[in-house]
Amino acid sequence: MSFVRASFAARSAFANARRYSTAPPTAQKSSNLPYYLLGAGITGLAGYIYLDRSSKADPAPAKPKISDKSALDPQNFVDFKLKKVEPYNHNTAKFIFELPPDTASLLPVASCVVVKSPPDAPNPLLDSKGKPIIRPYTPISPSDLPGELTFLIKRYDTGKMSKYIHELQPGDRLSIKGPIKKFDFQINQFDEVGMIAGGSGITPMYQILEHALRDPSNKTRFTLIFANVTEKDILLKEEFDALRAKYPSTFNVVYTVDQASPGWKGPVGYVNDELVQQHLPPPNLGEKAKIFVCGPPGQVAALAGPKDGMKQGELGGILKKLGYTDDQVFKF
Repeated sequence: MSFVRASFAARSAFANARRYSTAPPTAQKSSNLPYYLLGAGITGLAGYIYLDRSSKADPAPAKPKISDKSALDPQNFVDFKLKKVEPYNHNTAKFIFELPPDTASLLPVASCVVVKSPPDAPNPLLDSKGKPIIRPYTPISPSDLPGELTFLIKRYDTGKMSKYIHELQPGDRLSIKGPIKKFDFQINQFDEVGMIAGGSGITPMYQILEHALRDPSNKTRFTLIFANVTEKDILLKEEFDALRAKYPSTFNVVYTVDQASPGWKGPVGYVNDELVQQHLPPPNLGEKAKIFVCGPPGQVAALAGPKDGMKQGELGGILKKLGYTDDQVFKF
């Protein structure tokens, strides 16, 4: 029943009550109740019409549709144009590449891509034998982000590919192949996950954390130890601090630096036995715990033993000393 009809019904009921009352009517001032009810009905109806029209006039923005096929090719290199470069700090920048309209990378977690200079590049990046230099990188953009693929790349003096990419200008192209799955991560696969990263080795950790923490069903607790030379070298610090504030029961991050500034309050020095034992899940959790490691080769070797090319290699270093097993540790 509409508000207006309700107010008229109330008015009729009031009149009928007077008409069929056994007591004779007494002289008194007429009541304003019917008019109050009528006014309330009209006001309510007007509000309903306004809200109804407002909801139709300003619908929620629809999420852009993207193709269910990745813009990348896992079998072949595809050239993508550099859209823009965003400086990040003194030696790192975000490189945003343009994907075809209505497509996304659709990278599974956790995976990376490999890159090389295009065949027709003016100065192709080649090794001493004249073969293209190929390097792996992990994008930091969401896998379902339409139209863009973003890398956070630190320039190393000895890194031929990182220097090559840092010299690219918007409009230049880079050959990219992928995705290449590194670890088949599943939500709630482990009770606890420990992460140790150094420098630009943070990107696969960020990919996993972004994916897992925003999943409402996630119950896994993640702890990240992130090692850098100085506080200024810490990549994605604002993002990690925001994740810790938003998900305090399932995520914690510990920063350690080699060279501390006067106001630094965190750990100082390399990742050692004490830091691992204090913050990461213990080895006696067995298959309920996983430790991910990613960073410069020297750091990975000291923590978990060197990788054997693309293979994991034998577990060694600090993690083996502390009692972790091969099955509990994964080196990116």
